[in-house]
Amino acid sequence: MSPGPTSSYSSWLSFAIIGAVIAGGGAAFAYTAGWLSPHALTSQKLVDALAPPSGPAPGHRRNHAKGICFTGEFEANGSGSALSKASMLAPGKYKVVGRFNLASPDPNARDATVRARGVGIQITGADGQQWRSAMIDPPFFPASTPRAFYELLVASGSKDPEAMKRFAGDHPEIVAFGDWAKNAPWTASYAQDRFNSLNSFVFTNAVGTRQVVRWSLVPTVPVTAIAPDDLAKRDADFLEQEITQRVKAGPVQWKMVVTLANPGDPTADPSKPWPNDRKTQEVGTLTASEIIAEEHGPCRDINFDPTVLPDGIGTSDDPFPAARSAAYAVSFDRRTAESSSYPKQ
Repeated sequence: MSPGPTSSYSSWLSFAIIGAVIAGGGAAFAYTAGWLSPHALTSQKLVDALAPPSGPAPGHRRNHAKGICFTGEFEANGSGSALSKASMLAPGKYKVVGRFNLASPDPNARDATVRARGVGIQITGADGQQWRSAMIDPPFFPASTPRAFYELLVASGSKDPEAMKRFAGDHPEIVAFGDWAKNAPWTASYAQDRFNSLNSFVFTNAVGTRQVVRWSLVPTVPVTAIAPDDLAKRDADFLEQEITQRVKAGPVQWKMVVTLANPGDPTADPSKPWPNDRKTQEVGTLTASEIIAEEHGPCRDINFDPTVLPDGIGTSDDPFPAARSAAYAVSFDRRTAESSSYPKQ
């Protein structure tokens, strides 16, 4: 995949599709009873569709296969308690285990060739409850429903030259993702990336007030765009190398910002961003204080299931978190069964 912009419709569409196939925090979506026909799709089939032509990498995650662990803390400023009774939003510091990653099924992918980047985090409250989240840097998803995402995977892997054109005709939401893939800046560091939940969740506070939200991790360091030609000259693992050296020099931080939906906002469709004028609330700071190679790191065996949520945070009418949970479970079972193959690549 070329990291640079393209000039023709067919070229940018191919670029967007590659990005879509590997795109992030929502990458492995699947069937769960009640919202897809069991005769048409299963989580196993969808995870199969994520594999590259050469097949999956044994022992690795079926998507976001290349990653590196970090540990740190989440310091809540207390303002989130007005929105949610989640224990880790009360003022205090809470343990974090996370994983920076590339949205690709290839654990050997060159960093400069993968358009979408991700982060998974697990925040543990003082009461032992956990909040897990898997986020990506695109501001919206390329498909509006789990079924559409599966169709995207099938079309992108088809040998039929018209398959992608037909998909784009049926799913015009992918045009916006294609524009993002072409025009959004590439950065030189995970520390400069903004990571977005994309999916909608429900915060419930101590008096029972409910609010639909999405959240983001916003970088605290300046964002410097890199020209695609310069990016392509970098080492295949430059992102891991850079974040390792950066954190050695001192902790790296992101602000956690929660965006509040207005009545009528599209809460079930992650391909539709909410208007920029929506109210936001900064609820705390995430700090990465140590980088650890995944082979021996604490994130290796964490399944960053977005439905692992504390009291005070729940799923909404968005079907993707449940879908992701089902597919992540399939991926987890497969890679743990192949543990003898990891980290051989």
